[in-house]
Amino acid sequence: MTGHLLAAGDPLFDHGLNFLVILIVIIKVLVVFGALMTAVMLMIWFERKVISDMQARIGPNRAGPYGLLQSLADGIKLFFKEDLIPDRADRFVFKLAPYLSILPAFLAFAIVPVGHPVTIGGHHFDLQLADPPVGILFLLAMSSISVYGVMLAGWSSGSKYPLLGAVRASAQMISYEAALGLSVVTVVLASGTLSTARLVADQSHIFLASWNMVRLGVVPFAIFFIAVTAETNRPPFDMVEADTELVGGFVTEYSSIRFALFFMAEFMNTITMSAVVVTLFLGGPDGPTPHIYLLQEIVPVLWFVGKTLAFLFVAVWLRGALPRLRYDQLMDLGWKVLIPVSLGWLLLVASVMAWHWWALAVLAGLVLVGVGLGRGFRVGALRQDDAAAAPQPEVTR
Repeated sequence: MTGHLLAAGDPLFDHGLNFLVILIVIIKVLVVFGALMTAVMLMIWFERKVISDMQARIGPNRAGPYGLLQSLADGIKLFFKEDLIPDRADRFVFKLAPYLSILPAFLAFAIVPVGHPVTIGGHHFDLQLADPPVGILFLLAMSSISVYGVMLAGWSSGSKYPLLGAVRASAQMISYEAALGLSVVTVVLASGTLSTARLVADQSHIFLASWNMVRLGVVPFAIFFIAVTAETNRPPFDMVEADTELVGGFVTEYSSIRFALFFMAEFMNTITMSAVVVTLFLGGPDGPTPHIYLLQEIVPVLWFVGKTLAFLFVAVWLRGALPRLRYDQLMDLGWKVLIPVSLGWLLLVASVMAWHWWALAVLAGLVLVGVGLGRGFRVGALRQDDAAAAPQPEVTR
């Protein structure tokens, strides 16, 4: 049964297991882990440099050329700092929480195809760590598990500020997980597969025109990008790190390498989710490729890296350009805007694919009712605010 499931994914396992197959798998694991850890360090440097350019500053320039080794220097410093554990903390859960945050980010990247299939030593395999038949479900599971790391970190600290930060972060991540999931369901519905490799192949028929961002409309893509930004606690949704309110959020009591692991998880999640956006909506490594030996294997990887870098730049750009939202605005955007719009767009796509005009009519009616109710609730809330702000008559005795 296990062999059948493996064969249904990566063609590397089509002829069973042998020494070369196991060696290729080990090399793929080491390459993905090393590349992802290096990308995290470069991402930290990249964010500091881009924001410093936006603010007319120099940025890191001491450790290594152009400050490239600054992230490594910070990691070494944090590794040798004193590790503090509060007296009231649950020691086991307190130590476990950072790993529950960083492991899902790495595991989610395992299903991302970074290039077209290649052949080495007579073995044909995908340029991705794993291609399970239910890869999209695995992605959603990993993004959900990361909530546990945040919640357990705040609860196990034995302090009120981390607990408040963890509750706020968990509510934010769960809220935007719904909109994220609905946009992913729209992509799965259009592609008819849960495999990321087949999903990329489905978008490679016509350059740009067959990408899911174009053929599904921009709405699922925009919703997914906003939800990913909120779920990874990136600005302007970084309510977890609201220093003026919560000191440092759920990481207030953490220090040393455990403190570093949480922020490594944040940057790794940013890289992973940018790669997932490219995979789901922009064709992954798809792009014009010359049919020349070696170039037809290298150019798709460059396409994938270039698209991912573009999204990483946008994430940094948003951090340097937008102010932080209030928490009520953040929750209103998730529950009152993104979830209804993503659900409505999913029904619209399903109706167009099935070509049921009655479904389109019902959907249009639901949209009109939803807009009317939303406007009514908004007007009622404004009247209540005006009534509360109105001066009260003095009571004379």
